[in-house]
Amino acid sequence: MLASALILACTAKQAFTKRERTVIRSSDSLMYVTVLPEDSVILRAKSIDLGPTELRSEELKVLTEKMLYTVKHPSQDGVGIAAPQVGINRRIFWVMRMDKPGEPFECYLNPQMDSLWGEITHGPEGCLSVPPMRGLVPRYDHIRITYTHPGTLERVTETVEGYTAIIFQHEYDHLEGTLYIDRADTLFRHDAWAAERSAFNYAKPAWWPEK
Repeated sequence: MLASALILACTAKQAFTKRERTVIRSSDSLMYVTVLPEDSVILRAKSIDLGPTELRSEELKVLTEKMLYTVKHPSQDGVGIAAPQVGINRRIFWVMRMDKPGEPFECYLNPQMDSLWGEITHGPEGCLSVPPMRGLVPRYDHIRITYTHPGTLERVTETVEGYTAIIFQHEYDHLEGTLYIDRADTLFRHDAWAAERSAFNYAKPAWWPEK
């Protein structure tokens, strides 16, 4: 019993798994972005919440900073990124708040989509993990989301509307193992995006842990 208790105690103090720590620590500031079909196992898995230890860990700080650098880098130039897209099945994403002055990126931890409502629009979407495709995707224009604030670690509930609400839905889907191509009415190849990607190296790093 004592041995079991000690094992559980040590496990509880472990912020991230060995594989997760390898991805976080070994990645450059510009992280490798998972893509179909090579990384289907990660992209199709449902992500798990961050526990109290993970929320207060140095690993989380490093991971979120690298995610932000990656989504803003010219090679990606996205409006959002979720942790599965950098190889970590945890409930974390960044969203460009296009509904706020300066369109800042903001980080959301352990988000929970409480409700969706309003008009359904069929708008164009793409994904850093599904290059070089685009598609028309039906999305609600209002959402209510609850999440852990990365600064205070308090739970916050917020209502978001318009295009920013669509970004939230796209990134939230990643945490559920769902991709926009699963919801799209139509899909097509975006040749201009394909040409842009030819200027950058998207190769998977040699140290990348498959399991």
